[in-house]
Amino acid sequence: MTTTLLSESEITAALDSLPEWSRSGDALTRTVEAATFPAGVELVRRVADIAESANHHPDIDIRWRKVTFTLSTHSVGGLTARDVALAREIDRLAR
Repeated sequence: MTTTLLSESEITAALDSLPEWSRSGDALTRTVEAATFPAGVELVRRVADIAESANHHPDIDIRWRKVTFTLSTHSVGGLTARDVALAREIDRLAR
């Protein structure tokens, strides 16, 4: 998967298809509220497996049952298709 920065129109289109996500500067963010603290930690573990296999790692903040994921491709300084793909995987796991 390419690590070319997305254009503003590509970012807008991606966010249109990712309604749980928002943009914060050069990153995508989403907070998931899990049913329990262990369920939130389990979600993080499952995301970690996917992120490790893709070699693309999100910033993750766990606050009791709320887990916030922040995605950005630091090596190119912004949003790429890799971030959008990982956001879609996080959405799938969070269902």
